[in-house]
Formats: sequence, structure tokens, C-alpha cells
Amino acid sequence: MANKFFYIDEKIEKYISYDELITNLNTRNNYHPYVYENDFYSIFESVIFSMLTDLPVVLLDYDFSEKEINNLGLSVSEINKSYSLNKKIEVNSKNFIEKIRNCKNWKLTLFTSGTTGIPKKVTHTFETLTRGVVIKEDKKDDIWGVAYNPTHIAGVQVFMQALLNMNTIIRLFGERREKILHLIKKYNITNISATPTFYRMLLPFDKEYESVKRITSGGEKFDKGLIVQLKKLFPNAKIINVYAATEFGTLFASNGEYFEIKPEFYKYVKVIDSELYVHKKLLGESDSISLNGTWYRTSDMVEVVKEKPLKIRFVNRKNEMINVGGYKVNPHEVEEVIKNYDNVKNCRVYGVKNSLMGNIVVADVVATKKIKEKDLRLYINSMLQPYKVPRIINFVDSINVTRSGKIKR
Repeated sequence: MANKFFYIDEKIEKYISYDELITNLNTRNNYHPYVYENDFYSIFESVIFSMLTDLPVVLLDYDFSEKEINNLGLSVSEINKSYSLNKKIEVNSKNFIEKIRNCKNWKLTLFTSGTTGIPKKVTHTFETLTRGVVIKEDKKDDIWGVAYNPTHIAGVQVFMQALLNMNTIIRLFGERREKILHLIKKYNITNISATPTFYRMLLPFDKEYESVKRITSGGEKFDKGLIVQLKKLFPNAKIINVYAATEFGTLFASNGEYFEIKPEFYKYVKVIDSELYVHKKLLGESDSISLNGTWYRTSDMVEVVKEKPLKIRFVNRKNEMINVGGYKVNPHEVEEVIKNYDNVKNCRVYGVKNSLMGNIVVADVVATKKIKEKDLRLYINSMLQPYKVPRIINFVDSINVTRSGKIKR
């Protein structure tokens, strides 16, 4: 393991080997219950430290505004607290992974947008987060290009797969197309996990990248046209489409748009009125998840292609969430922020199809006095995460409502 890299981030010139990671962990005694960091390595180190000490950890998006943090029932001062531990951990390269896997009481909490406008809190165990992790000798040399936010479920699961096989992680998240392709070639990246929006950004291509042997996509509809293009860009790659959610992690994987349910999930998955239901046994812990008896309604509408064994195809979402590049935007949350701006009488937020992002957020605003769009944008940017901010703002005279007086969507 000598000099093998754990994490590389060329944007901030950070190169951390596994030896350095282990040294940092052994000399650390500050425990942060809440991880509110912008640096990916700091997030990863804090999560690993929490596993080794068997203490719970909560991940928060670094671009959460103070208002969003307060909506979670937290405060900025609370999430920045740390505690000194009396005993330091002692790990080495030989027992590192074994000690991580021995965490019995460890829990990790994430937040996902809910239909009420307040993100839902979901807590996972080591078991639920590593359900899809494969640890094999032939995976020890994998090099992961990470294109997900590490505070989201997909980012956590990619991190677990890489960590438990002691792979190298290369940050691709937030990089430009040219830089991403440069990093893939420079480090001979073998595995990439990202949204279809990320992969669309890499097109068109002018060369092949033969080092990549596995492409994983999730978070959005993975269309056939994109798959065809990716096969040309990464000719040696196996392309996998996954179905996952913050509430239950990764459940299914396929080579295309059709998902065949594995035998071990037969009794935990069912379809009622074209909606997918998942049994509570597969869920993380949450007070915010509503159950229908012992079943969770996913709001994912599916087509049953085959009954036995069950094979399904995802059609659309039943609720009103807007999928922007794999991120879920709650229109009610955005509307609430806009309505609190001076001279805004009413507004409607909705998604419009976009070839790159899947959808973009649009807001129709009714104002009592003339409002400068620039000033409104500055206000929204200060209150919400960037992906929730409307790309288009239309100033209109009125907004259509239903017979019951609700905004027509």
C-alpha cells in the first residue's frame, strides 16, 4: 500500500495517500457530529473517523443557507461544534478496513428534499449503506472518478465501494468537461459513477478512453441514445443503470432501462396501481417517511414488463419534484422563498424539459410593483442552494388556479 493514493483533487492540489490518511486518523481526537465542509477530503476523513470510533455522524450540504439549516431544526453554531475524545484510535494498513467493518452502532444521517418543503432526515447503518458494495481481489486496483456530492446518498455509496477496496478516488465533481477528460486519461480512471447529465456534458467526443471499464448511472432517466454515445467514448466499459434513493440506498441495477428484481428482494418490492412500493426492512431510519402499513410508497411510476420474475421499467415520478441533473427540487420550497421577497404577490415554480439537465427550474412571478430581476436573483441565491435557483424568471400578470384555489401545476 506504500504511497498508494486515497484521494486526489487537482483543483485545490490535494494529494492524500492511504499512509497519510491513516496518520491523520491516528493523530486526530476531535469528533464532529455534524460534517459541514466544502473540502471532499475533510468530509471523507470525518466519516471514516466516525466509523472507527463507532459514533454517529450527520452530513450537511455545504451550500445550505442559514435559513435552510434553521428549517432542519439546527443552528450554525450547533453544527460547527466539535468534541475532544479521551482516547485516540490506533489503526494501521493491515487492520484499517477490518476496524471500519467492525462498527456496530455507527449511523450516518443525510437529508433529502421532502414534499413539505423541509428536507427529510434519513439515517442509515453500515449495513444499509454497503448493501451494494462488492469487495473482491480483482477490484483492488480500481481507480474511481467521483462525480457525485459526497453528502448525498450516491456519493456516500461510491465512497464506500472505493474505501472498502482501498481504491484511489479522483474528484471529477465540479470540474469542466476538458478537465474531466484530462483527469480520466492522466490517472487511467477505471470506474465512473455519475448522473446522465454529467455524462451528457462529456459529449461530443473526439477520442476514446480505454482505461474505463465500468460506467454507473443513476438519479435520472438513462436514455438509449446516451448509452450508445457512451459505448463509443468508453469502448471497454460495462454500462450499468442503477435505481437508488436516500431513503433506501441502491436497490436495483441493469444494463439498460429494464430492471429485473433479484430473488432476495422478491418479498420486499411490489407494484400497486403502477407505483413501486418498498418494504420498510430496506429503508433507513426516519421520522419523516410515511408508510402504508409496512410499505413505503416511492412515488415512482413503473411499467411491469414481466410478472415472474418481476421486471419493471420506470416511467415517471408521481409527485411534483423537479429533477435537475439528478438533484431533486421541491417547487413549494422555492415558491416560499420568492413569496417572502418584497412586492411579490404570488408565484409558481415548475420544471421545463432541458436536453442537458433533464429539467430546469422556472418561476412565474406576480409582482405588485416593478421588481428588478437581478435583485430578485441575488435574494434567491442567498436563500437556496444553487441547483434550486430558477434559471428562468417570468414576470406575469396572473397565475392559473384550480377550482379549489390551488396553483394549477
